[in-house]
Amino acid sequence: MPLFEAKQIEPELERVITFLQRTFNQVRASRATPALVEDLPVNLGGTETPLKQLASISCPQFNQIMIQPWVEDYLISIEKAISQSDLSLNPIVDQKVIRITLPALSVERREDLSHLIKEKAEEARQTVRHWWDEGWGKIQEEFQKKEISEDEKYKLKEEFHKMIQDYQQRIDELKEKKMKEIKEG
Repeated sequence: MPLFEAKQIEPELERVITFLQRTFNQVRASRATPALVEDLPVNLGGTETPLKQLASISCPQFNQIMIQPWVEDYLISIEKAISQSDLSLNPIVDQKVIRITLPALSVERREDLSHLIKEKAEEARQTVRHWWDEGWGKIQEEFQKKEISEDEKYKLKEEFHKMIQDYQQRIDELKEKKMKEIKEG
């Protein structure tokens, strides 16, 4: 009975996919979305807090994000966090809310975003490859220690390889979907 099972690494691979989805959600495509700013850290007296824990975030128009802090004192900190982020957004304080109007994407900005998406997808693919190396190493180790037969080794390798390919395909699908959003935006 082999000690290593492909399912042992599956939670790590799921984390890679979840992280990639979150990263892609934060990249603006054609429409405004709360995901663009919801995880933005806001400094409140030395404590970094995600924006979604401090305010309600909505999109009243396709190109506008509205942030309504639950405590009025958060307005300035939230505005500062948005202004200083690398999102290139221009927040406007309008009484008790913050409005962000997203400009149309220029051709140049679309190219930059496409490059960023490809880069992040490749980083995810590399992480999945790392987990392949880790799992294959464990399988090899069990074989060397004679804990599994050669047939079991190749059966485990095939099962594990299929799972890795499925995750690589999911990464590619996420990348293509986001690239399409950027292109159409």
